[in-house]
Amino acid sequence: MRIRILAARVIDPASGFDQQADLYIESGKVVGIGQAPAGFVAEQSINAQGLVAAPGLVDLNVALREPGYSRKGSIATETLAAAAPVLDTPAVAELILDRAREAGHTKVFPIGAFSKGLQGEQLAELVALRDAGCVAFSNGLDNFRNNRTLRRALEYAATFDLTVIFHSQDYDLAEGGLAHEGPTASFLGLPGIPETAETVALARDLLLVEQTGVRAHFSQLTSARGAQLIADAQARGLPVTADVALYQLILTDEALSDFSSLYHVQPPLRTVADRDGLRAAVKSGVINAIASHHQPHERDAKLAPFGATEPGISSVQLLLPLAMSLVQDGLLDLPTLLARLSCGPAQALRLPAGKLSVGAQADVLLFDPQASSVAGETWYSKGDNCPFIGHCLPGAVRYTLVDGRISYQA
Repeated sequence: MRIRILAARVIDPASGFDQQADLYIESGKVVGIGQAPAGFVAEQSINAQGLVAAPGLVDLNVALREPGYSRKGSIATETLAAAAPVLDTPAVAELILDRAREAGHTKVFPIGAFSKGLQGEQLAELVALRDAGCVAFSNGLDNFRNNRTLRRALEYAATFDLTVIFHSQDYDLAEGGLAHEGPTASFLGLPGIPETAETVALARDLLLVEQTGVRAHFSQLTSARGAQLIADAQARGLPVTADVALYQLILTDEALSDFSSLYHVQPPLRTVADRDGLRAAVKSGVINAIASHHQPHERDAKLAPFGATEPGISSVQLLLPLAMSLVQDGLLDLPTLLARLSCGPAQALRLPAGKLSVGAQADVLLFDPQASSVAGETWYSKGDNCPFIGHCLPGAVRYTLVDGRISYQA
């Protein structure tokens, strides 16, 4: 399919390109920007006057819930919303990739389990998982309890130049906690998770990264001090990158004041000062990726008393509108925001994505930055556990193209 996109504001954060131009797409790739290639005849034209053309967004943390938890979501529903169980065997990786290709809404890059069953005792089949399509490896919040075992695992990963994703939270300091340890948790009578649950684990992980030389990505940062530790490590030349959940840039623990389980997340929402520190780290590039940290749940999972509910927010469908609120509030300019949503995360995991240049795969997002939409008017995720439903948010996606094929049209 040969597609011409007319008069869009084309923003490619990877190259710094930002100007109004036509885009030309053929055989799943961008074949021209501004000037049509010789002999190009469009089979379809899209009038993009007033729209922004950006690289397809790269979300580093989306729980698809399939196979294993289909009541919460499926690959088909959650990739459509974006337009699993423990992944510790190649067969599961191949199943996920096959289902994603069948659904066809977005591209899926599986994250493999770092240890068998996420038990933190024996390594998963890392090389076999890599060969099956896994782009990085993580143990989630189920950390290795034995530092010697973790060190050996990181040395093995470094030998094969694999990327390891850390969710740095000390198990003992966080155990039993439901909210950030501070005045809000004390007032509500909720057991707290101190900031040190993150920073103690983060300091250990960074020291082991330095010793082993492994490529590391730190996911779900929640504190200003945690962001500073990452900045210090980067200044020392360590190969580390980081992301933050988008809702951590918007919400604080004060949102828990009415005990709404929709704000129950792990790691927890923290203070205004932490939110401001995370925003500053995103702006400077210390945190080079913003992710949805999408965790869909069925309705019953959020109906129990706060402490008995399952943590997480369904948010992948609102990644762009919620992120656009940061531009609307003057916290980031549009090119910087798009960099944190595309080339930044792609570079962190070395993914073949996040670029909008001649020769790149034609994964294109066309959106209207001046429009607004009411969250939840159309909802594709199986999980409606989202506190932003009903809010009027800036920006509206008009088209999504995957490999030059229109996978979504408003």
